[in-house]
Amino acid sequence: MSLSSHLSQLKKKHHLLDMQVEEAQRAPGVDGLQVATLKKQKLKLKEEIERLSD
Repeated sequence: MSLSSHLSQLKKKHHLLDMQVEEAQRAPGVDGLQVATLKKQKLKLKEEIERLSD
């Protein structure tokens, strides 16, 4: 897998997590721990994307 395709896959996963976080925050009665876990995963992906982009 080339670097550009790997970055593309990471960006897609990041976007999907972003949508999941937004959806979870809008849903009533959602566990705050679940939202925090999604945000942590999203941050890890962002850091990986930035690391590979440099």
